[in-house]
Amino acid sequence: MSEGKPMTAIEGATVKLAPPPVALVGVSKRFGATQALADVSLDLLPGEIHGLVGENGAGKSTVVKVLAGIHQPDAGTIVLDGKPVLIHGPAHARSLGIATVHQEPRLFPDLTVAENVFMGHAPTGRFGSVNWREMRRSAHVFFDSLSVSLDPTAVVRGLSMADQQLIEIAKALSIDARVLILDEPTASLSAHEVDRLFAIVRQTRDRGVAVLFVSHRLEEVFQLCGRATVLRDGRHVVTAPTSELTAADLVRYMVGRSVSLFPRSASKIGDVLLDVKGLTRVGAFRDITFSVRAGEIVGLAGLVGAGRTEVARVLFGIDRADAGEVLLEGKRVRFKTPSEALRAGVAYVPEDRHLDGLVAGFSIAENVSLPIIPRLFPHLFIRGSRERNLAAGYTERLRIRSTGVGELIEALSGGNQQKVVIAKWLATEPRVLILDEPTRGVDIGAKVEVHRIISDLAASGLGIVLISSELPEVLAMSDRIMVLHEGRITAEIPRAEASEERVMFAATGQNAEETHSGA
Repeated sequence: MSEGKPMTAIEGATVKLAPPPVALVGVSKRFGATQALADVSLDLLPGEIHGLVGENGAGKSTVVKVLAGIHQPDAGTIVLDGKPVLIHGPAHARSLGIATVHQEPRLFPDLTVAENVFMGHAPTGRFGSVNWREMRRSAHVFFDSLSVSLDPTAVVRGLSMADQQLIEIAKALSIDARVLILDEPTASLSAHEVDRLFAIVRQTRDRGVAVLFVSHRLEEVFQLCGRATVLRDGRHVVTAPTSELTAADLVRYMVGRSVSLFPRSASKIGDVLLDVKGLTRVGAFRDITFSVRAGEIVGLAGLVGAGRTEVARVLFGIDRADAGEVLLEGKRVRFKTPSEALRAGVAYVPEDRHLDGLVAGFSIAENVSLPIIPRLFPHLFIRGSRERNLAAGYTERLRIRSTGVGELIEALSGGNQQKVVIAKWLATEPRVLILDEPTRGVDIGAKVEVHRIISDLAASGLGIVLISSELPEVLAMSDRIMVLHEGRITAEIPRAEASEERVMFAATGQNAEETHSGA
């Protein structure tokens, strides 16, 4: 870790530099047999946004929890304004000026915005009762200072995830936080909401607050952070200015080797497998026309609410279309249920692996075999050995890290859970695979592995529909990109002609008047 010198000479005078508001010095933390942190040092400077990156299990969450007072270090020191301190709990951390905004906002949904902002430190009147008028006024002042339009009297329940994140930041500022920790704050936000959040984070930095920004998204780290620290296997690898790093550098430090983030091998493009013509679902999308060939990856791009997932749900038989037709290998199909789609050779990896993709409490083997139990065991007598052998084959093929196929799904990292979801649908032996946000919420190493799997599947002859909100992923992995805006396809862009600017231009509807020719 690079640290500033405590003394410096300026024109013959000696000036003492202020110590960082908070620093970790040689911190270690063990949970049972797992060494979560080993001799980690990290300093946060006032008026700076400091990125913290690493794979799942690298120790990022443990660093956050140590600073938030949730865990105490086994060894090493937390230094606050140059003095060692032991943080006894989250309330103590807040009293010291350290505020944490977690990935999932921790608000009281049935209380108002103002009540959430001042929870635990509400302004009081002469006799110790809550001064409700002053609370609302102060909340209004906070949001005005952030250029945010939020009604302090509104109930939190029903507010967007972005607005809830802003309330969490207002809570941090209301306790006069000198250190703000943002743990994966953009995971559930749209591109527009991310831009608004970043503007507020920069305002917070400009007030002299030290900001620790934890993210899986490397482009966000470069966009927002002045310095970045990389952890790997619980150890500090490097701290450096982002201006001196590249994305390839960060990936290499994170995984310990040079890797290609988007490993796209060439695949032979064959006959049309899926042909969608004029597909319409009232209120969701209209006149959707595109095709997918064997060995081809067709990307569906667009802003949140453009209709991409809604199209996928109709193609997989979850929802019904009101007009148009779908042809599978030249034959007209109209799926009434996902089971019919599976039998016909269409599989769908959903956006939310926890809600729609996996069964908590089931093992890897049980999750993988679930969609094909009637085919695998026609007499409804489940043979454990056959189920395990099936899962073991996919575990090896997709490089799923586990103690065995009997391991419970919740014991796996996010990236390995995502691989199990893919294995589950590959077990149905599809001809067309629809992938909805396949790398959302997974670390960089798992993302590389998922990209490799997608590329290999296309090379094996599958037709793939790739839905992703990450433009670099869509651009790098797709052979063609269909861009949606407000339920309509506004552009079809071949791989060689695709750029972020062109995709975003179409995603915002600026060329919606152009005629889409279909493929």
